[in-house]
Formats: sequence, C-alpha cells, structure tokens
Amino acid sequence: MKRIVIALFAAVPLLAHAYVGPGAGLGMIASLLAVVGAMLLSIVGLILWPLRMLKKHLQTKSVTRERTDS
Repeated sequence: MKRIVIALFAAVPLLAHAYVGPGAGLGMIASLLAVVGAMLLSIVGLILWPLRMLKKHLQTKSVTRERTDS
C-alpha cells in the first residue's frame, strides 16, 4: 500500500516549477495543429474517395452507353 501511494505522488506532481518559452510553446502548438490537420484530411479523404470512384464509374458507364447507342 505504501508503494502505491508513493507511486501516485511521484506520477502526479502537485506543483511544477517549469517555464515553457515562446519558441517551445509555438512549436508545440504547430505540432498539435499539424496532427489535427492530418487527422481531418485523412477523414475527408476516406469520405471523398468512394464518392470519386462512384462518379468515375458512372461517367464510364455513360460513355460506354453513348458509344453503343450511336
């Protein structure tokens, strides 16, 4: 039990005397924005990819129908 309490106090500091400078802070914000942007773009890509394939498939069908009709 004593080890668990010590581990919890070591894992969760009550007060941290630390300074994050403007360069490190901006770098952290830029990294966060890059990760969020990459996630959003991947979701948009996963949604749009099947729609593009469906559009391409329908266009090729209409072109083959026009060729066979004429």
